[in-house]
Amino acid sequence: MADELEWVVWNGSLGVSDKVAIGRVELVGGVRNAYLAPPYEVVGPFSLDELETQGRIAFGACFVMSRQRWKEDQVELRIEGRKQRRAFQMMFDFDEEDNQEHRRTLELPLEGALEPAEIKTAFRRLAKTAHPDAGGSAEDYRRIAEARDALLEQFEAAS
Repeated sequence: MADELEWVVWNGSLGVSDKVAIGRVELVGGVRNAYLAPPYEVVGPFSLDELETQGRIAFGACFVMSRQRWKEDQVELRIEGRKQRRAFQMMFDFDEEDNQEHRRTLELPLEGALEPAEIKTAFRRLAKTAHPDAGGSAEDYRRIAEARDALLEQFEAAS
C-alpha cells in the first residue's frame, strides 16, 4: 500500500485537500516512519504502518489518508473543518467597540480570548449585587445580562 502514488492530505483548519505521495521512509527501531513527498515534505514523521492499517493518520492540523478513506470520511471532515473555521472567524466578526464595552461591563479582560465559562462566572458574580432583589436595579441587571448575551452569542454562532 505504501507504494500507492496518491494519498490525500486534508487540512481542516484551511479547508484544503490535495493528492500527495509518500516521500522519504526511515526505519527507526523496527518502525517505518514516513514523510510526504514535496511540496508537503514538512508533514512527518508519521507511522507508515499505522497509516497503512488504519487508512488515516492525524498529523498536527492535517490528516493523511488513503483515497478510499477520504471518500468515506470527507463529509464528516469537511463539516468539522467548517465548524473550526467559523469559530476562528467569529473571533474577528464582532464590533470591537461593542465587544470592549461588554467586557468592561462584566469586568473582564479587554484583550485576549474568552471562554464561555469566564463570561458566565463574571455575570453571576455581578448579578449577586446588580439584581433588583439583591439591592441593585433593573437597569444594572439588564446591562450585565445584555453584555453576557452578546459575548456568548459569538460562541453560539460558531457552533
